[in-house]
Amino acid sequence: MKAVALTRYLPIDDPQSLIDVELPKPEIGPNDLLVRVEAVSVNPVDTKVRAPKPQVESQPRVLGYDAAGVVEAVGANVTGFKPGDEVYYAGDITRQGSNAQYQAVDARIAALRPRRLDAAGAAALPLTAITAWELLFERMPYRPEQGGDGKSILIIAGAGGVGSIAIQLARRAGFTVIATASRAETIAWCRAMGAQHVIDHRQPLTPQLKALGFTQIDAAVNLADTSHYWEELGELLAPQGHVGLIVEPTKPVNIGDPYKSKCIGIHWEMMFSRPRFQTADMAEQGRILARVAALIDEGELRGIQREALSPVNAENLREAHRRLESGKTIGKLVLSGW
Repeated sequence: MKAVALTRYLPIDDPQSLIDVELPKPEIGPNDLLVRVEAVSVNPVDTKVRAPKPQVESQPRVLGYDAAGVVEAVGANVTGFKPGDEVYYAGDITRQGSNAQYQAVDARIAALRPRRLDAAGAAALPLTAITAWELLFERMPYRPEQGGDGKSILIIAGAGGVGSIAIQLARRAGFTVIATASRAETIAWCRAMGAQHVIDHRQPLTPQLKALGFTQIDAAVNLADTSHYWEELGELLAPQGHVGLIVEPTKPVNIGDPYKSKCIGIHWEMMFSRPRFQTADMAEQGRILARVAALIDEGELRGIQREALSPVNAENLREAHRRLESGKTIGKLVLSGW
């Protein structure tokens, strides 16, 4: 089968950073689906895993942590799926990824994809949707239905992939959503996703929020730079508020006052935790994706694909990584076809 892989970890401008290869079709285990991949999307995790380091792989490593495709075969223990089903999923960082014509993926972390979206549109969703859902509704103590009624939430980096879904889920839960963006096109995107207010993350947040009438906020989701915003968020968050994080700090942060004195909840989200550690509730990720698909089909959520490249090959994936590393992508960039 065709695949895009790496054996060395190189800058993306090096033609050997991602290469076209031929690999055997993967064998599936008893809990797996064999999926014929139709479309994939790129996420910051792809660029972080691929980032330069001295390590050398003895066998080609396939990246890719978002896919939509068609089930070709099911493992002996699998229920709820059959060959021909159109599915979507984010996969498992400990296994070969989705940048290949066929992928073996645990059925518990997959779901039937939204009927309203084509393969490319569906491939844009899994990692971001699971991340935003788990963070807001499982790590942070809010309910998907009316859990934000009467509350405000600040979403830093609202125009990114996770931000695009987090805005929609928070708005649907009843929050007053304030997103951050710095360019005309990203501001417009955040508003299109449902943010009632947009402020500039390049400027101090506090005076901008005060100008909107917010002297404090009930919750914050920092999807960008944990260290940079840490002290300001500690001052902005209301007593017994909550902050959600997905990016490791670049320097030590103080989890004492004001976080301690205000009893602010600090919540980490890592989408790969459940499949990586084979947790007892691993199938919750499949259920989240099924719920998101239903909300898409009911018109309560919208897709977040904004750019597309075709076909899936090393040249186009290198270009996708370049765009992502520029920090200027909006929503999700998808690749489809082989």
